[in-house]
Amino acid sequence: MEKIVVKGGTPLFGSVDISGMKNAALPIIFACVLVNGKCTIENIPRVRDVEISFQILKGMGAVVNEVSRNTYEIDCSNIKAGTSSPALVSKLRASYYLWGTEFGRFGYTKTGHPGGCNFADRPVDQHIKGFEALGGRVVSETDFVEIHRDGESKGANIYFDVVTVGGTVNVMLASVLSGGVTIIENAAREPHIVDLAIFLNRCGAKITGAGTEIIKVRGVKELHGCTHDIIPDMIEAGTFMIAAAATRGAVTVNNVIPKHMESLSAKLEEIGVTIEELDDSIRVDATGSSFRPTRIKTMPYPGFPTDMQPQMCVLLTQASGQSMITEGIYETRFRYVDDLVRMGAQIKVDTRRAIITGGTELHGADVTALDLRAGVAMVIAGLIADGETSISNIYCIERGYDDLVGKLTGLGANVFHVTVPDEAVKECAPCE
Repeated sequence: MEKIVVKGGTPLFGSVDISGMKNAALPIIFACVLVNGKCTIENIPRVRDVEISFQILKGMGAVVNEVSRNTYEIDCSNIKAGTSSPALVSKLRASYYLWGTEFGRFGYTKTGHPGGCNFADRPVDQHIKGFEALGGRVVSETDFVEIHRDGESKGANIYFDVVTVGGTVNVMLASVLSGGVTIIENAAREPHIVDLAIFLNRCGAKITGAGTEIIKVRGVKELHGCTHDIIPDMIEAGTFMIAAAATRGAVTVNNVIPKHMESLSAKLEEIGVTIEELDDSIRVDATGSSFRPTRIKTMPYPGFPTDMQPQMCVLLTQASGQSMITEGIYETRFRYVDDLVRMGAQIKVDTRRAIITGGTELHGADVTALDLRAGVAMVIAGLIADGETSISNIYCIERGYDDLVGKLTGLGANVFHVTVPDEAVKECAPCE
């Protein structure tokens, strides 16, 4: 198996190009199930989650052709409902988007249970609420989830009790071919919700309000193929922004949408990092910075993203004084803190809150990527630690970062892959 080894103490300098957003690519890839024709999707990141999604679709009868490194042609015209591989579905949280696409196109879906990081219990009750409002009958057994539509497709008014990205996506997918109008209230507002709506509208859908709390879907009879460019990955961009700051370097992060980064940029400026926003890039300069402590609470977009929380926690170990992070999304997302403490960090966790006493020197250690974002946080910790840090279970990291080691190396980091004798790999599915 492979590990990532980091020799710390080297500031990052230069520029890095950000890949397409994994969390936008996955729902759009599965949305192709709704389309009668070929879709060309550009700027798809080369990550494990995307590979698994393609394997799932191919097994169901789709044709997926690689046009170039980040461009794929997907044809789901001959796909068969209820034929997805349970083994593959169980590896991918986003596989539950098959519920929406199969239900929307065929009125029927049957899949194995989706995967998911074990840092939190993430119920799908809001998804079920949406399907039932659209006329679906949901059966969830130990080995599978099955949803039938009773009667003709119809629209519905759906109010989510809590903001849910997955639920918002699934209702959009399930209703786009319906025979009526569907209104989603308390909808998620994330950029990848907007990107999905743009893709579906290019295919002939009629969706308005994406990016606001109320989304309206007017059902159409059929969707046709289109060409679509996936938006840049705001979490990957934020990861490199924090890595540049933590190492007290200066990095230009290219291929970003600065508006998507506002909550992170504001916090970085608050602790003493210089941020310069350009048209499609952000310059991060922390050379000579003395970091100040801060308080952060993770919230749904446009608030501070939970998927940036572990990386920011690492940075705050270098801020003089006491910082606090409150996790507003997932209750048990601080499991990675034990490894940071082993590296010398002073952090106390009380369920949803972490108190970080900063200004401490980190030292290298053998650590584990417990999930996707916690794993990349360990890489950042290694970049600023004294000595050598070895990160195992990097399968988790590779699920969501396209050539992380190569991009860091291009910025001057002393980081590389090493192959070691096989050991048990902790199963890790995506955190989003």
